[in-house]
This record gives sequence, C-alpha cells and structure tokens, in this order.
Amino acid sequence: MEKVAKTWKEFFNEVAHKQYSDDLNHFLNVEYKNGIVYPPRENMFNAFKFTPLANVKVVIVGQDPYHQPGQAMGLSFSVPKGVKVPPSLINIYKEIEKETGVKMDMNNGDLTYLAKQGVLLLNSILTVRANQPMSHNIEQYHLFLEDVLTVLDKQYRPMVFLLWGGPARKLKKYLHNPTHLILECCHPSPLAANHGDWFGNGHFLKTNAYLVENGLSPIKWNR
Repeated sequence: MEKVAKTWKEFFNEVAHKQYSDDLNHFLNVEYKNGIVYPPRENMFNAFKFTPLANVKVVIVGQDPYHQPGQAMGLSFSVPKGVKVPPSLINIYKEIEKETGVKMDMNNGDLTYLAKQGVLLLNSILTVRANQPMSHNIEQYHLFLEDVLTVLDKQYRPMVFLLWGGPARKLKKYLHNPTHLILECCHPSPLAANHGDWFGNGHFLKTNAYLVENGLSPIKWNR
C-alpha cells in the first residue's frame, strides 16, 4: 500500500530527493543573490507553515506573488497589514460581504487569520522578481505544484478546492478524490470579475455548507 504523507515535513522530505528540488534551490540561490525577489526567502513557504497538512479544509490557489515592495508574504492574495489592499482581494472581500452579511476591513489585507483556520493560501509559483510578474514561471515550480496537489488529493477527508481563473481551473486534472468539493469561477481581478462569474458565485457559503455537512467547523471569513 502506498504511503501517503500526513504532514508537510514528510512531504518535503519526499520531494527533497527529486531532481527538480535541487534545480529549484539552485535557481533561487542565484535569483536572491543577484536581484530583488519577493517574498523574502524565509517567507516563501508560509502557506505550509501556517496551515499544517492535517488541518487543511480549504485550498485557494493563486498565481505568483505580488511583485511590488512589501506586498508578498507567502500567502496567496494576502498582503501585510498596513499595505494597500490589492484590487483582487477587495473583490474577494466584497463577495464575502455580499454572501455572508459580515463587514470586511477593506484596509487590512492580511489573511493569516484564514490560514490558521485551515485555508491553504497557495500560490502556484512561490517567488517573483521585483516588478516582473511571472518571472519565475519555470518548470520546477510546475512539478512542485503537481506534487502538492497530488498529496492533497490523497487525503481522504472533506476538503474544498476553490479554483479561480483559467490557470487555477487547469489544476482540476490533478484532483480526483470523491471526498473533496471543487468550486470553479473566474478570477477575482477587476478585469475578469467585472465581466465574468465572480460576483454571486456563492463559493464562501457553499464551502461552509460542505464543511458543516461533513462534521467540520465552518470558516470564519471575517476577522
């Protein structure tokens, strides 16, 4: 019987032996040494630090980190408190307000409170050069993301995947577990959200309904 990792430590020990891990580490050593890269290297795995594998209830997959100073913090869509809240996150807050009736703090973009409740805020690419979006869109990150999604798919317990936008929706091919719920819609960025199916998608209520139906506590979407 295949042994499935039950902790992120076990997972990282397994992938450490793969060639892409060596290649990625070398790439990052050069990038961080020779230029400005976000987030700070000690923060690039924050999604895994703040949300243990055994605690994951919800998975939200972003693209690559924010590329302006002080924004990226290793959690998809999140920025530190005091940093201007990006438009995509504003739209996420608006939809939470619309669905749940709670009031969101539009001036605070720190989503650590969600990560600590079991929401894995995962970027598909964990690093980026300053002012160069998608500059670290390399094969090694694609292989790493595939392994992350595969180990999540092998956890036989209730879990919700929120796939927002084209790149995230393509990841559905790695998800086959019948105990998991997959919800899809367009990306919350203004360009997509204002012309797509972001507003009114019901994802936050649907997520909590699924968790409660399966005996888990719902996510408190506001602070």
